[in-house]
Amino acid sequence: MNTKLTLTIEQTTIEKAKIYAKSKGRSLSDIIENYLKALTKEQKNDYPEITDIVNSLKGSFKAPESFDYKKELESSLTEKYLKNEKDSD
Repeated sequence: MNTKLTLTIEQTTIEKAKIYAKSKGRSLSDIIENYLKALTKEQKNDYPEITDIVNSLKGSFKAPESFDYKKELESSLTEKYLKNEKDSD
């Protein structure tokens, strides 16, 4: 169901918007409606949904306080890529 909406917008902006809409073969109402839909659309998360099984595993592993994640990651990646580099020689 469409409902009428009154907006207060600068006259020059309205004139430019009407010219733009006409050049695109669309109505100004259509452009504004689609813009508002895009603004209010629920943002989709790029991450997959976390399942109940994964949620149940949260907190089941406690790393020692001395564990340095960044150091371990760097070490693993260095080993992986240096090994691949040696294998390709």
